[in-house]
Amino acid sequence: MDRVLEYKIEDKYDGANVITVLKQHFQMSSKLIKDLKKYSDGIRLNGSHIRTVDTVREGDRLSVTLRDAPSENIVPENIPLDIVFEDEDILVLNKSPYMPTHPSMGNYTNSVANGVMYYYRVRGEEHVFRAVNRLDKDTSGLMAIAKNSYIHARLAEEIQTKELRRKYRCIVCGDVKNDGVVNAPIKRADGSVINRIVSSDGQRAVTRYRVMERYGEYTLLEMELETGRTHQIRVHMAHIGHPLVGDWLYGREDHSIAPRQLLHSCYLSFIHPISGRKLEFKDEIYRDMYDFIKKISRKY
Repeated sequence: MDRVLEYKIEDKYDGANVITVLKQHFQMSSKLIKDLKKYSDGIRLNGSHIRTVDTVREGDRLSVTLRDAPSENIVPENIPLDIVFEDEDILVLNKSPYMPTHPSMGNYTNSVANGVMYYYRVRGEEHVFRAVNRLDKDTSGLMAIAKNSYIHARLAEEIQTKELRRKYRCIVCGDVKNDGVVNAPIKRADGSVINRIVSSDGQRAVTRYRVMERYGEYTLLEMELETGRTHQIRVHMAHIGHPLVGDWLYGREDHSIAPRQLLHSCYLSFIHPISGRKLEFKDEIYRDMYDFIKKISRKY
């Protein structure tokens, strides 16, 4: 599906070449610009095809056409989606637990991607599925999906520059005494595809946590990620002796306590790449976390 972006050339770009405007105003990558050049209507000035080496003048109208097609090998599936925001470029939804973000080997259905592809098809839209902040299967909460490669790249840059902020809430085992920071590198465990461990030769990983409420042998925490490593919160909290409740991989394997790790993406904010407006989304905790808190509160 095509998405057309337009820009009226300002005085500061008068006499500049097209590629300068694309890189500085639109902040487009060289790869995306190369893709745009494949189509006759990919880059146009005042309605006509133009080369990237050509110059522009104040008042000219530069337009680029982003072309997309549906993701291959993702089966559209009628899965209810809790959509909290949508425009031409971005979809923000509240993911339920027990639902992976993408299909995987041996599990081709019941993912966010399957549901989103069905949602697009019903609306007559064609997009590649591009998750901005991927959540684990059993993690619930807010996640953003980009509707085109340009938006996906811009939001990925915001993750690197810390303009895109993510906060989580989780219930951990033990009485956490104070707020704190875990600064411990993470790498994949030898011989494992899934398991991550803290290791001096791993990638930098920093997690900040704040105590929200204490319930005797359990604590509700709010977490903010400075980096985004796989299983970062789960690995870091287990590392300091406070694994997440229900975390079968890094904590106590007791599904009678909780059938999933009690982790929820509760806050997401970023600068919209097109409007420049800051968007903020908040969601407290998932209902099973409320139920768990109600149950343990009776004891204390």
